[in-house]
Amino acid sequence: MSKVNNERGGCVDVFHASLLKNMRFAGEYDFPVIREEHVIPRRMIPFSKALREKKDFHQWVCFYEDDYLFERIWNQPSRYVDALSKFEGVIAPDFSVYYDMPYSMQLWNIFRSRTIGAWLQKQGIKVIPNIRFGDERTFDCCCDGISKHSVIAIGSLGCVKVKAYRPIFENGIEHIVRRLQPETIVFYGTAPANTHEIKKAGCNVVIIKPLTFHSMKEAKR
Repeated sequence: MSKVNNERGGCVDVFHASLLKNMRFAGEYDFPVIREEHVIPRRMIPFSKALREKKDFHQWVCFYEDDYLFERIWNQPSRYVDALSKFEGVIAPDFSVYYDMPYSMQLWNIFRSRTIGAWLQKQGIKVIPNIRFGDERTFDCCCDGISKHSVIAIGSLGCVKVKAYRPIFENGIEHIVRRLQPETIVFYGTAPANTHEIKKAGCNVVIIKPLTFHSMKEAKR
C-alpha cells in the first residue's frame, strides 16, 4: 500500500516509506537489518554537537542525548548525510524506549532507530547498531535485524544511575549477550554492574565516557 501511495501524483511520504526501499527485514515486527561492523569506536560526539564540529572528525557520532535534539534526523535524514559522512561513523539513533511506555511506542522507536541506521549504511556511512530496550517484552525483538558476533553500542546513561532501573537494564543486557553473542559492546556512560559476567561470556567491553565527563575532569585540573 505504501508503494502504491508513493507512486501517486502529489503524495507526501508522511510514513517515510521511501527510507525502506530495497532494505532487508528481520523478526516478527520486520525491523530493518543493519549490516555488521567490526570497528570499535574510541571516541563519540553527540549529534547536536557534531553538527557544529569544524575540525575534529576522528570520532563517531552518537545520539545519546535528549530526543528533541535529534528528532530532526527522522524527519529529514537526507539533510544530515554530508555532515555525518565527515566522521568515522555513526551509532544508530537512540530514540527513547522507556519502561513505562506503551508497548507499541517502544516498538516504534526501536523500528525508527533501525530504519535510520540501515538507511545511513545505504548512503555509504559506517553504522554500529544501537541496542535500546524497554521492558522485558522488548528484550528479544530489540535484537532483530542485528548480526551475531558483531560490534553493538548501548547507552547506559540514567539506566545505571537510577537504582530501580538497574535490574531491568542488567537483565536486558544479559539477554542480548546470550542472543547476539556480540564481539564487542561499546557502552556510552557507566559500566553496568554485571560487566564481569559479560566478559566471562566472551564479549569485549569498551566504556566511553560522555563529553561532559571529560569537560568536568579538565575543569578540575
